[in-house]
Amino acid sequence: MASKPDKFTLMTTQPVKKLVLRLAGPTIASMLISSLYNMADTFFVGRIGTFATAGVGLIFPLMTVMQAFGFFFGQGSGNYISRSLGASKTEDAEKMAATGFFCSLAMGALLLGLGQLFSTPVLRLLGADPARVAQETVSHARAYYTTLLFGAPFVMASCVLNNQMRFQGNAFFSMIGLVSGAVLNIGLDPLFIFVFRMGVMGAAAATVVSQFFSFCVLYVGTLRSDSLKIKLKNLTPTAHYLGTMAAGGLPSLLRQGFGSVATLCLNAAAAAAVPLPQADAAIAAFSVVSRVMFFVFSALLGFGQGFQPVCGYNWGARKFDRVREAYLFCMKVGFLFLLGVSCCTFLFAEHLVALFRDDPEVIRMGTVAMRCQSCTLPLMAIVTVSNMFFQTTGKTVRATLLAVARQGLVFVPCVLILPKLLAPAIWGVYLSQPISDAIAFLMALVMLLHILPRFKAAQKDPTFTP
Repeated sequence: MASKPDKFTLMTTQPVKKLVLRLAGPTIASMLISSLYNMADTFFVGRIGTFATAGVGLIFPLMTVMQAFGFFFGQGSGNYISRSLGASKTEDAEKMAATGFFCSLAMGALLLGLGQLFSTPVLRLLGADPARVAQETVSHARAYYTTLLFGAPFVMASCVLNNQMRFQGNAFFSMIGLVSGAVLNIGLDPLFIFVFRMGVMGAAAATVVSQFFSFCVLYVGTLRSDSLKIKLKNLTPTAHYLGTMAAGGLPSLLRQGFGSVATLCLNAAAAAAVPLPQADAAIAAFSVVSRVMFFVFSALLGFGQGFQPVCGYNWGARKFDRVREAYLFCMKVGFLFLLGVSCCTFLFAEHLVALFRDDPEVIRMGTVAMRCQSCTLPLMAIVTVSNMFFQTTGKTVRATLLAVARQGLVFVPCVLILPKLLAPAIWGVYLSQPISDAIAFLMALVMLLHILPRFKAAQKDPTFTP
């Protein structure tokens, strides 16, 4: 652990903007490329047909649930690790690293077992019900679901290793692990789907194999880098470590978990808002839009992940002026980036949707949905960076509130109520996301205006914590 003092000095003395950009480069790349897991599946499955696209879209919440628990353990342990290393508490950090990793493996195995045991009711809950969609869509959904579940332990453990390495400032090794799996996934998709003629089951199998490979690369990365080593003897499932990890990871769990619920509600609302023959096309359209917008959003997440270790180390070292500088810098850069991207997605929405599916109905509905979401996309920079700040600094209530606002507290009621109030009903579905984004932004703005004066107070009084 001799390299720790050098890293501590780097994190707490190097110019903040330069440090954030250096750490954000690999995390942006890893988030963009890793998001291609889902993009690749959507693209290649789109070559099969609309029913296949709709079926895979119905199962998308399952991957979100896996990632939700992975980020729960990964962000919860990673936040604690960065603050502990910033405060020179290496032994505590090692115990938390092992506890987060082994808990994620256990949760993944539990999800795999329960998911297979109760596959039929879970599939109906996800919307794969012949009473709501075509039988072909249900068949594709079942094939994708049963295969994808085998990747649960590796998806969760990979998320933990990735987050823990990032929070220790080893973003490059983290990037290698995620990128290698994503590249493999893109190569295996056409091989399994078309050459081996496995259909959507091949898309799921490609994801499982790729996630396992990514997990192996990440684990080797912890051994080859100066990251904390995962050792079974350091597993410490005490109330202190589990409770602290739960508090730090709860915003991520709820954000991803509500994202899964939001997708369920979105699929149901989209199918109900159009005549029955168009239900599968509506689900496919919103599935494509969700993947494209998440790909865009993942760049912001990657940038924010470059901010988190800087925030954690300096918060632990009580260098609050550096935390404030990094916080404001990330919001400004994120807003300008999303502003530029939103202009592109608005102008080229039709072409982007057509890349994934050539069905005229899918393109028509997907184009309107993407343009509506593009209008409020830049506001998410303030929401996301504020959420990451509050989460990293242990302000659980505010972090949780922001985490669930966009996809939970606001979106779910909107997507359930607005289609009943507007005519045609599909416009209620189109407008639910931009309205949710705007309200989440107002919430983040209130919190931002509250925290900034507290940073100034900390500059005047060294004993004061913002």
